[in-house]
Amino acid sequence: MTIEATVRNGTAAGIPKEQPKEPLTRFHLRVTATTFGANFSDGFALGVIGAVLPVLSTSMHLNGVWQGLLGASALIGLFFGSVILGRVADAIGRQKLYLYNFVLIAVASAAQLWAHDPWTLFVLRLLIGFGLGADYAVGPTLLSEFSPRRLRGLLLGSLTVLWTVGYVVANILGTYISLSDSSAHLLLAAGALPAALVLVLRIGTPESPSWLESRGRGAEADEIRRRYLGEEPEPRVEEGQTPAARVTPSYSALFAPGQRRNTWFGAVFYSAQVLPYFAIYTFMSTILASLHVSDANTQNTLLNLFLLLGGVVGLWPVQRMGRRPFTIWTFAILAVCLAAMAALHDTSGLVLMVPFVIYTFVMSAASNITQVYPPELFPTELRGAGVGFLNGASRVASAVGTFILPISLDALGVGWSMAWLAGVLLLGTLASIAWAPETKDLVTTEGWHH
Repeated sequence: MTIEATVRNGTAAGIPKEQPKEPLTRFHLRVTATTFGANFSDGFALGVIGAVLPVLSTSMHLNGVWQGLLGASALIGLFFGSVILGRVADAIGRQKLYLYNFVLIAVASAAQLWAHDPWTLFVLRLLIGFGLGADYAVGPTLLSEFSPRRLRGLLLGSLTVLWTVGYVVANILGTYISLSDSSAHLLLAAGALPAALVLVLRIGTPESPSWLESRGRGAEADEIRRRYLGEEPEPRVEEGQTPAARVTPSYSALFAPGQRRNTWFGAVFYSAQVLPYFAIYTFMSTILASLHVSDANTQNTLLNLFLLLGGVVGLWPVQRMGRRPFTIWTFAILAVCLAAMAALHDTSGLVLMVPFVIYTFVMSAASNITQVYPPELFPTELRGAGVGFLNGASRVASAVGTFILPISLDALGVGWSMAWLAGVLLLGTLASIAWAPETKDLVTTEGWHH
């Protein structure tokens, strides 16, 4: 059975579609909590640089190039961390990276307190992004392989809510704290606190039993299931049979027949969603000013609150709806909202805030699927590399959008800028209609093969 057929049928090869109801254990909650903390740290790290850049630009005498480099530094690190370390996770296992990446994140975050020149701060934020990139690939992968299938959508979707909480906390602190150079560096270094807590809680996390099985280490996988999950695994290979051939983890396998459609769909869907997100919210103040919105701080706070609300409310449809209809409908609504902003850009700020608030709410809800869909698009042997590749591609898209949008606002104005961003979301809608598989009932706790 091909991987594509496996996804379409909603089963892993040799595993029946109807499975016993898996219990939710204290261990599940522990793995979920530590992955939550990682996403909070990620959101805080990406949000805080925008909050402190105005102060650092003055104290460090930053030109436009340096402002852009520091703003994009963690995203650059995320790209390399996701692409490189996702592949490493498939080769050496999830557990080592799941633990040691947060040693790097905690140390580099704390060191920002003493980074008073742009080169030092740039390198530290590259390292933070590199470590977070590993977690983008490994965190959802490990959680998806441990989670009970009936709760996988809820648990994975909740990761984005915690990312949003971290991002909003950084934005609000930056908006309402009177920052000086020293307090700006203190706010940057504050990211070490949640990172250190995550590191401590992750000590003792076992290896993924799915990965162990994919490497032919079935006895170790069984022991972890008994000890941590309270399961009594049934024999995987009957007497006289041999195990199915294992997929050698490599990036070329992501584009093999039966898998390539899922890979390309994941890259397009993820990139089309995050490109407008990062571009718009990085330059929120500029956009609000272009739309002639009065009291920009209050409106910015309102939009941040709708980011939080959308993320929480969006957990329900991620859990209850199929992945395919949720993705298609949210893309369509988002495209309509930005198209409305493009068409109404010359009207009053109050009128424009209506589609902007709806966009913010639905985008936050839709973002939950970015933690759920990617791990479900790949088999165990390729899951780390696949999730890492999708995250890397999405970070390239977010960096491109963040770079282009201010140029577009200056050259084309806010109306045409919202129009081409709506076009990106329309592309995501069409790609989802054409390629999106339904993976809601897919079993990811076992490997499946060509």
